[in-house]
Amino acid sequence: MITVSALTKHYGNRVVVDDMTFDIPSGRVTGFVGPNGAGKSTTMRMMVGLTRPDHGDVRYHGVSYTQLLRPAHIVGSVLDARCMHPGRTARNHLRALAALSAVPTRRVDEVLGEVGLERAADQRAGGFSLGMRQRLALAGALLAEPEVLLLDEPSNGLDPDGIRWLRNTLTTFAANGGTVFLSTHLIGELEKFADDLIVIGAGKLLAAESVATTIARDPSRPLEEILLDMTSTVAEFASV
Repeated sequence: MITVSALTKHYGNRVVVDDMTFDIPSGRVTGFVGPNGAGKSTTMRMMVGLTRPDHGDVRYHGVSYTQLLRPAHIVGSVLDARCMHPGRTARNHLRALAALSAVPTRRVDEVLGEVGLERAADQRAGGFSLGMRQRLALAGALLAEPEVLLLDEPSNGLDPDGIRWLRNTLTTFAANGGTVFLSTHLIGELEKFADDLIVIGAGKLLAAESVATTIARDPSRPLEEILLDMTSTVAEFASV
């Protein structure tokens, strides 16, 4: 479904993403993990055309994001849950997105129901908690019924019930044939529902494999500890 090929990005003399290549299959949940500063957010921004790579590309069904005729119908993304006008109500925020993407307005109330914001539909987003903003941002990503969900730290601000809701929502999306690619620091939670992992450190790809394969590296230890060892080794090497 998604092919990332030789993706590279420099900022000055600093290499933020270094020749990264991996595939993301459909019908599965893929976790994107690595320490702060590893290049996760930059990679995801390049995946939706917000940052231009110095080299390499990302393709959806063999087509680059910038060449997609109806991008919102292919990729629903949440890279910053705060990207909404604080003076707009939740419903009007989604209506504006629907108009931009040629989505029927009936979808607005549908997705508000899907993310549990029916009662807050006419409240201004500026008064929302971070968890409510996360729900509204996900509603925007789901609006055009995309094939892919690309989410950067979607569990930030969610309480335990919200995290469970997010897990169920993403699992159902993938079970229905969708592609889920999300970054998160909640490795223990990710272990409960992710199928695959893309692990990076210091801008480099360290592993692209199933969660089961990663755990099999050392079954006696939690997944978080295994990933910490993988990423700390490359961080130490990069600092030399």
